[in-house]
Amino acid sequence: MSDRPLAGRVSLITGASRGIGRAVALDLARRGSTVVLAARTAAALEETAALCRGEGVEAHPLPLDLGDPASIEAGVKAALAAAGKIDHLVNNAGVTADGLVLRMRRDAWDKVIGTNLTGAFDLTRAVLPGMVRARYGRVVNISSVVALMGNPGQANYCAAKAGLIGLTKSLAREVASRQITVNAVAPGFIDTDMTRALNDEQRAAMASQIPLGRIGRPEEVAAAVAFLIGPGGDYITGSVLNVSGGLYM
Repeated sequence: MSDRPLAGRVSLITGASRGIGRAVALDLARRGSTVVLAARTAAALEETAALCRGEGVEAHPLPLDLGDPASIEAGVKAALAAAGKIDHLVNNAGVTADGLVLRMRRDAWDKVIGTNLTGAFDLTRAVLPGMVRARYGRVVNISSVVALMGNPGQANYCAAKAGLIGLTKSLAREVASRQITVNAVAPGFIDTDMTRALNDEQRAAMASQIPLGRIGRPEEVAAAVAFLIGPGGDYITGSVLNVSGGLYM
């Protein structure tokens, strides 16, 4: 198998300015894919783009607000103009607004559901026609282990990420006849900006819950995404790949 199995393909990754999204973009770039990098922060996107170009591929930064349908529509048009097509979509972008249900404001609920679930729906719907015409496509939704097990103080986030799993399974059935696969990855505790903000005691307590005994790396989530997008995932659709070190079984 070629060490550049995604050469000639174009991958759109949301939340690509940091963390898991940046790791996914770099992994797909190393495998030869042109990357379209979407996030709200243009400066951070340029950093990711420079890293991806260092792998010898085209990289197109795309400032995008998933909470704004007009931004999504304009963003997809810009992506198609820059890259010509979109073969792969990785819905990774997400926000949090934590709080117990009894104290959670409605705007905190709406913000998280709107970005994490509705934004992914709108973006998927915008890129899907091109995949249908090409009779080829790969969609990977980044859910979360908390969608499977729940987490106090994150009812809005858990609901959005669980909704992504339902969207994944339903869409997988709708588009399989067009040779489009749709899967989800459910990361556990991963070493990102969120977990780095915790103190050593909190991180140790978190790691103690994980059978493998450590917090995961963004690159390990990226490898799972790349597997589902690459040739090894051709016969996998409607699945949820749990990348949590055994936190949820």
